[in-house]
Amino acid sequence: MNGTGMNETIETIEVAFSLNTKPASASFEPRELLIDVLREKFGLRGAKRSCDLGVCGACTVLVDGLPCSSCSTLAADVAGRKVTTIEGLGTPQALDPIQQAFIDHGALQCGFCTPGMVLAVKALLASNESPTEDEVRHYLHGNVCRCTGYVKIIEAVMGLAKKRGVDTKTIEGNSA
Repeated sequence: MNGTGMNETIETIEVAFSLNTKPASASFEPRELLIDVLREKFGLRGAKRSCDLGVCGACTVLVDGLPCSSCSTLAADVAGRKVTTIEGLGTPQALDPIQQAFIDHGALQCGFCTPGMVLAVKALLASNESPTEDEVRHYLHGNVCRCTGYVKIIEAVMGLAKKRGVDTKTIEGNSA
């Protein structure tokens, strides 16, 4: 009941989209954020709430293959689109190559930023198989890590690109 003693009806909308390659739909209030719908309606907790401003990268998901700050995106905006969360990459038995590269290079510590970092790298490598170190740093500028200092993360990305047989270049232009 509202302050006048009358019942309020809360408007909800139904939105259909692809979630981790599978059809999905949910009913929610038009003002709800994507991070809340993913966490509360689908139980996907990989995207983390941190800054609530879309500047730290902890809430990163992919929308149509591009990084998206789910803490500042209305869930209604993903209608008809493809959403990928960290839970949509690999399995515990068969990790995505990016996840494995992070492990192999020690590119994680507390793990809070790792899902957002991995998804940002997924988008980067989908658009640029041979990034330079500068390009990796630039692409990850929206992802904050307070533990690793980024060196191991950069090494993981460069190592993965090299492992794929792509000649990557460091900042100085030498082969990695």
